[in-house]
Amino acid sequence: MGDSTVTTLEGREEAVSQPVAADTRPGFLRRLRTPRRPRLWFEILLIAVSYWTYSLIRNAVPEQRAEALRNADWIWRVEHDLGIAVEESVNHAVNSVTWLIVGMNYYYATLHFVVTLGVLVWLFRSHPGRYAATRMALFATTGVALVGYYLYPLAPPRLMNGGDFIDTVMVHQTWGSMASGDLKNMSNQYAAMPSMHIGWSLWCGLTIFALASVPWVRVLGLLYPTATLVVIVATANHFWLDAVGGILCLTFGFTVARLWYGALPYRLPQLVPAVALKQPRPQPASPR
Repeated sequence: MGDSTVTTLEGREEAVSQPVAADTRPGFLRRLRTPRRPRLWFEILLIAVSYWTYSLIRNAVPEQRAEALRNADWIWRVEHDLGIAVEESVNHAVNSVTWLIVGMNYYYATLHFVVTLGVLVWLFRSHPGRYAATRMALFATTGVALVGYYLYPLAPPRLMNGGDFIDTVMVHQTWGSMASGDLKNMSNQYAAMPSMHIGWSLWCGLTIFALASVPWVRVLGLLYPTATLVVIVATANHFWLDAVGGILCLTFGFTVARLWYGALPYRLPQLVPAVALKQPRPQPASPR
C-alpha cells in the first residue's frame, strides 16, 4: 500500500515508495488536557454527582465529638496567642442587630450554593475555554477539604465547651445552617476545618475579578468573600483560622489546575479553538 510504479530508461518498472503523512492526531492524555467546549448534560450530571458524593463523604466522617472539642479549644488558644480571638465579640455585636443577623443566617445558608452555581453557569456560557480548568480548581479544592474533615474534626465556636458564643440560628429561629436546629442530624457538625464557605466564595470572587469586564462587578467579586468571612464568624460557625484552611485548600485546587492545563485557568483562551479537520490519508495510486 502507498507504492507506485515508474518506468526507468531501461524500460523496467520499479516500485517507488511514497511517504505516508504522519499521524498528527494528539495523544489521549494531550486531548484530556486540551480545553474543549463543555457539554451541558455532562456538566449538570457531574456537578450533581460530585456534590452528592461530597455530602455523603463529609457526613459519613465519624463525628468525633471529644477530639473536635479539644481541637476547638486548641484553635481558640492559638488565636488568643496571635491576638485575633475576636470572634466572640463579633458574634455578640452582630447578634444585637436582629435584622442584620437574620440576614446573615440566610446568607450563610443560601449564597454559598447560589453564587457558586451562578459563576459556573456564567463560565459555561461566556468562557468555555476556561470553564474546565476553573471547574477543576473548584473540585480539587473541595476534594482536599474532605481530607481535612476526616483528619481534623473541629467543633464550630457555637458548640465549644465553656464558650459564650450565640448560636444565631437557634436564637432567632431561622433556617441558616445545616448544622443547627432541625437540620443538624443531616450534617456532620464537627466538619468546620477547613471552611468551604471561604474556599468557594474566594473561588467565585477571584473568578469574577479576573474575568468580568464591568468594573463594579469586579469590585463585587472581591467583596463577596470578604462579606462571607464576616458572616461565618458573626454566626459562630467558624473561627478565623478555618478561613485560612479554606484559602490553603483553594491554593491547592489552583495548583492542580495549573499543573494539568499548563497555565492558570484565567490565562487560558476565552473561547475553545475550532477542532482542526483531520488530514485524509493519501490513497495509493491506481495502477495504469
